[in-house]
Parts: sequence; structure tokens; C-alpha cells
Amino acid sequence: MHGYAGRVLHVDLTTGKTHVEPLNVEYAKKYIGGIGLGMRLLLDYSKPGVDPFSPENPLILTTGPISGTVWPTGGNGHAFVSKSPQSFGVGESKSHGSFGTELKRAGYDAVIFTGKSEKPVYLWIDDDTVQLRDAKHLMGKSPSETEDMIREELGDYYIRVAAIGPAGEKLVRLACIINDKTRAAGRTGMGAVMGSKKLKAIAVRGTHDVTVAKPDEFLEFVKEFHERMKGPATQKYRTLGTPLNVLVHNKIACLPTRNYNNASFEAAEKVSGEYLNEHYVAKIIGCSSCAMRCEHMCVVPEGPYKGAMSRVEYEPLWAMAPYCGIDRLDAVIKGMELCNHYGIDAIGAGVIVAFAMDCYENGILTKEDLDGVEARFGNHEALIQLIEKMGKREGIGDLLAEGVKVAAEKIGKGAEKFAQHIKGVEVTGYDLRTLKTAALGFAVSFRGADHNRHGAYGFDVTWGKEGNPKRFIAEKGRGKMVKDREDLYTVIDSLIICKFSRGTYYNGFEDIAKLYRLVTGFEVTAEDMRRSGERINNVARLFNVREGLSRKDDTLPYKVMHHPVPDEGPSKGAYVSQEELDLLLDDYYEARGWTKDGIPTIEKLKELEMDDLIHIVENKLKKAGKPREE
Repeated sequence: MHGYAGRVLHVDLTTGKTHVEPLNVEYAKKYIGGIGLGMRLLLDYSKPGVDPFSPENPLILTTGPISGTVWPTGGNGHAFVSKSPQSFGVGESKSHGSFGTELKRAGYDAVIFTGKSEKPVYLWIDDDTVQLRDAKHLMGKSPSETEDMIREELGDYYIRVAAIGPAGEKLVRLACIINDKTRAAGRTGMGAVMGSKKLKAIAVRGTHDVTVAKPDEFLEFVKEFHERMKGPATQKYRTLGTPLNVLVHNKIACLPTRNYNNASFEAAEKVSGEYLNEHYVAKIIGCSSCAMRCEHMCVVPEGPYKGAMSRVEYEPLWAMAPYCGIDRLDAVIKGMELCNHYGIDAIGAGVIVAFAMDCYENGILTKEDLDGVEARFGNHEALIQLIEKMGKREGIGDLLAEGVKVAAEKIGKGAEKFAQHIKGVEVTGYDLRTLKTAALGFAVSFRGADHNRHGAYGFDVTWGKEGNPKRFIAEKGRGKMVKDREDLYTVIDSLIICKFSRGTYYNGFEDIAKLYRLVTGFEVTAEDMRRSGERINNVARLFNVREGLSRKDDTLPYKVMHHPVPDEGPSKGAYVSQEELDLLLDDYYEARGWTKDGIPTIEKLKELEMDDLIHIVENKLKKAGKPREE
């Protein structure tokens, strides 16, 4: 095969045995790779209703057909897929760097981990040689320390490592998996699933060539995209990086602040991308095969957090600064450094701290409850203290480590109203009261609150910058806008090309289809690729339906629907009513060809050549006592 390695590695952590099977070519053609292939394999290898921390819940690591090539931003990606310990539905997360390149060159399209080891282990993949090695000496170490120790132990600095930190070991529900020291497969708790299996790390060295079907034409296309990536479509990422969003969102009042108490931050200038780059950015680096470079490495030069160092992106910056009411970037960089050390999703960590601050200021949590931490909005020391406690599962941190949804349920006393999440996954940096298209995209996202599943915020933010009030309006037609963008994004995440490069695909699915043809040799059209995107979204929905999620879970955080924006300015009074959400959901389900309950129809599955999964819908209808739908 071209593009694909043609092999899937199975690792039974209970027995310690491994074996290799051929890649299902039909799956590759239908679901591409990355998250698409991963979610389809998840349906095959998991049982309905399995607990995310059960040995029977598989953890699936995938590459894409572009991984291992020199394609700009697409040669370096990998994805983890499993049942999420936060949403109890689909958990998936991508990461870039160099780990995916190495895994593909070792000869694998996917690695399926099942079972649970009796003792801590790490997997060592050296091309065709695969072994589980003792990881007892790595326990308690950060992902960065783990990476260095494994490289030293195996005698090769160029080995690539993906590892969990102490948070993953302790089953912190928002734990992530970190590779190349700063690149995280965050969101949905994949690090906790890895920790539940006592799998500390995956180390890989690959020396095989990854061949493409039409190398000469492929290289010409590579050159063309190198030039595109030097242009205006990626300027944001090459210059200020994603923190540029701070002032953009603040200006149009769509910047969630102090746990959704406000939609703008009075100290936004102090935590802006402009200020960050002037005072803290030390170096900008790129992933393997990247033509852009976007990783802004920041160092604190002085003060109480002197020496703290971290990559900084908009989302975790937003979560730890405006969302917590904090105006100090040195504390934010320290907070991110701690998240990297413990292996915690930095977005979720900031949102949980803001939740604790809101509970504290409203008398739901006391200083005593918080182990003496004065968790008021704006207290940068409280941010650091609570992240530390979460990473260690120490004191109040043991509760907060359950994620904002579970923590609120355990606290009670109305704390649920302060827990801003969707399907158990903490919100990200877009005020959904002020962005109605984005609100729909977030509500229906199959992995919970997430801007990267649909990118629907792009429509609303553009309207906001133009002064167009359409971003405040819920109307028919938004469902198709979200659906179309979702279908594109799932293809991007199944090829595993970086979303920061999405603007360089000027011809959309036409460019993507050409890339796929040149790499794999499969004759596909733009429409074929669009259908693959639709198919992947349906397979994700089928997993969630099988696990009991339904329309009731396609909802929005309490404050989005009950606390209108109080700030003077363009967003004052904005919120999403239940009537508006119902209108948007009905419109979206209709665009998808699903039922009013949000279940894919048998007719839709047949149309997408997904007949082998019709039984999931039939079982759902049978349990509900409804007739079989065609």
C-alpha cells in the first residue's frame, strides 16, 4: 500500500502478548485514518456500556495516511481514541510534533491496547521488534522526564516518546498524553485511560520508508503548499500565534471571563498575544514537516515565577487568565508549566480553577474546604496552588481532578450551575451566549465542549468584527453550516493535517482529494472525501448513541442559557434560550438526516455504506419500543 503502512499492532497489556494484523483496507477507504479509523476500531473492540477505566476499554493510537511523509503539517500527526472518562462517549485527541512520524515509519497505522498490566510498563516499538518494559522507575515522573529517561535507557536520543505524567497515573479525568515534551493529546481524558492500564509511555523508533503513489506530483504539490503556508492564511500562527485571539475576542465581547460572569476582560491588554510576544516569547519552533512554525515558547525572566517555561496557546492562556480574572502572564506560564509536568489538559485545568473561584465567591466552597486557599477571582497564587493539588490529587485537588461536572455533582449546594461544560468536558474560550452558530457546534460536538470539532465560531467572529448582528441570531440554515464544517474537520483530523493550515486548502475538498490521491493512489473525488467526513461524524454519533447519549446531552452550560451578558457593549443581554437551542438542534438533525432525537436513520447509514452498523440503531429503537425506521 502507498501512504498506509498496512499493519495494525495489537498489545494485550494483561498477558503481555503482542501481534500484528493487516489493516482493513475497506476501513481505510471509508474512514481514512486518524480519528476516523480510531473511532471505527473503537466500535469493534469495545463493549457497550464499558467503564472508561475498565481493562476492557481499548485505547487506540492511530496515524493518518499522510503521517511519515514530508507533507507540510501532515507528516507528523497521531491520534488517541477511547471511551472518555469525562463524557462517557467518544474520547479522541490529536497531537503533532514528531511522534506520529516515527510510529508510521516503524510500520503501523494503528496500535490497539487492551487489558491492564499488573505493574507499570512502557511499550518499546523498534520497527518490527515490540516489547513491554518495566516502568516502575518512571512512576511519578513528568512526561518530559520520562522521555529523557527512556532515551537514555535505550541509548538513542532520537527515539520519540508519548507519555503520561503523575496525573494520568492517578486517573485525573482530564489527564492528557504528552509527546515531544510540549505537545499534548489533551481534552477528553485519554491520559487517564492510559494510566488505568498502567501504561506509562510509548517509545518508538522507525526506519522504514513511507512511500507515496505518485512521488513526483506529490513533491510538486508539497512545494506549492510550502509557498501557500508562507502567505496570509497562516500569518497569525507564524507571528503572534493563537494568543492573537485575546484582543480580537475581547473587542467584540465574546471572551468568557470569570467563569462566564462577563464576556469581556478589562485587563485583556496585559494578557494579550501582543504583550506575550513582547515580554515572554523566547523562541518559535515547528513540528516535523511543518512549513509554518507556530510553537511560541515562553520564559518568565523575573519575579516569583522566574524560570518558568512553556509553550503558550490561546485556549489555555484564556482559561488561566481572563476566565480566572487573572492579569499576570508570568502566573499563566507557570500554570501551563505545571500542567505539562503533571500531564493535565491546561484548558480544563483553568476552567476548573475558575469554577472553584466562583463557588468560593458565592459561599459554596469555603477557605477550609479549599485547604486554606483563598480562591477569589484574580488570585494568581490560588491558580498555581489548585493546579498543584489537582496534579497530585491532594486535598481539594482530589475532588477537582474529577472534572468540573463530577466535582459539581459531588459538591452539591447548587454548584452544578457554576460548572460550565458540555457532556462533561470543560468549555473553551468562546462566549457561546454571543455566538449562536458556535453554540450549536459546541452543543452537538461528539466529544463535548470543543471549538476544534467544527470551527463554527469562525462565522460568528467574522460577523462580529464586521459589526454584523447575525452572530446573535438563531435561525434555520445554521445546522447545515455546522454540518459542512464538521465534515471538513473530521477529514482533516483523519488525514491528521494541522488545522492551523486549513486556510491554505484554497479549494477545500478538491485540494484534500488531490493530496489523498497522490499519496495513496486511490481514485477519489472531492465528493468522496466529503462523504468520508460525513461517514466519520456518523460513526462518532453511533458510538455515543450506543453508550446512551442522546438529544438531552446536546445542550449548553447553565450560564449560557440563564445568565445574559451583563457587560455594556455589543453583547449586552445576549444568551441562548431553550427555544433557540431547540430550533438549532432540529435544523442540524435535519441537515444530517437524523431523527428528531438525533439518531442516524437506517436510510442515512445505507446511503453512507454503513450497513454493518445498522444494528446499533435497531437495538436503540428496540429498547425504546419504536418501530424500525428506514
